[in-house]
Amino acid sequence: MSIRVGPRPVMAMPGAANRDEACLEIDLAAIERGARAVTAQCAAAGIAVAGVTKVACGSPQVAGAMLAGGVAQLADARLANLRRLRQAGLRGPLWLLRAPSPAQAAAAVALADVSLNSELETVRRLSAEATALGRRHDVVLMIELGDLREGLLPDQAFGCAQAVAALPGIRLLGVGANLGCISGIQPTARNLAVLVEVAGDLRRRLGIELPIVSGGNSASLSLLDAGCLPAGINHLRVGEGILLPDAAFLSVFRGAAYRKAAFQLSAPVIEDRIKPARPYGLAGKDAFGRMPRFDQVPDAPMRRLLLAIGEEDIRLAGLQPDDARLRVIGASSDHLVLDASAVGTDYPLGQRVRFSLDYGALLTAMTSPYVEKRYLDPR
Repeated sequence: MSIRVGPRPVMAMPGAANRDEACLEIDLAAIERGARAVTAQCAAAGIAVAGVTKVACGSPQVAGAMLAGGVAQLADARLANLRRLRQAGLRGPLWLLRAPSPAQAAAAVALADVSLNSELETVRRLSAEATALGRRHDVVLMIELGDLREGLLPDQAFGCAQAVAALPGIRLLGVGANLGCISGIQPTARNLAVLVEVAGDLRRRLGIELPIVSGGNSASLSLLDAGCLPAGINHLRVGEGILLPDAAFLSVFRGAAYRKAAFQLSAPVIEDRIKPARPYGLAGKDAFGRMPRFDQVPDAPMRRLLLAIGEEDIRLAGLQPDDARLRVIGASSDHLVLDASAVGTDYPLGQRVRFSLDYGALLTAMTSPYVEKRYLDPR
């Protein structure tokens, strides 16, 4: 199926952010470079890449940059995000990463070319909807390899696959696995070899092609880089490895050209005051039910900057000021406090402070309606 990318959006230029709000700047050229680096190294090993847009909330601009960088498919966990991609003119192939509920079968068939599944009842509903529409819907059966999120146990795969392969309107496209997301179990040559064995067993016993063996997400890239990814893995679902490249994923990212951050957050200073370093008064829980401790904080004056962003917008643990002299103290729902004692008179009232983000922080910033998104294209 051909992929049509909609009209190129008008890009904002650096420095054009709304001065009153937090802003996330998104460098589309950096995303394209990241996608090209990942897909090239994967292609050399016979592996196709689905570009995962879920951390970007199904952004059509981000998806378009991934396609320009060579991803074979686009993938997202949310039907709403797939709808956004369809409406933007991105016609597929689109993968639905989170299994639909039975009640979502009609929407899944309408919006996704492929869905990942582990429940036969849901696939039967997909079959009924696909048949009613005169379509074929492709299914990847997920296999549990130890992380204990979704998936059939390996010894359950044949019975389910046999039933799926017999359903009208459904093609059993392949098998897949997910690791490193909920329990921290990492992909290894050993556990991914189990997935390859399951695929081989299904091909022999069912007499089907089963063209896809999807060996996980960005966490599997380190295995690829080390030359340890088992032969037979021919597909990966990659989001973080493209959007937030790290040297731990692929050796190609050790070059400066690929390490340029695609996402940068900034927020304006709304208060600049010298105050005591330690809170004073009757201590209790904060706004989120926590009991902050300040025993190790020196009892001395501190320059404190208050920024117009908070935990409603950002995962605090994944936020790192670009200026190493600044230190995050804490946040409430819509205020962030920094220790600015080491920066002299820098960052006066109204100036923006810039931050780098990890995956969790990027996810929350993209999801927050209070963080302005600015798409930049230096080209």
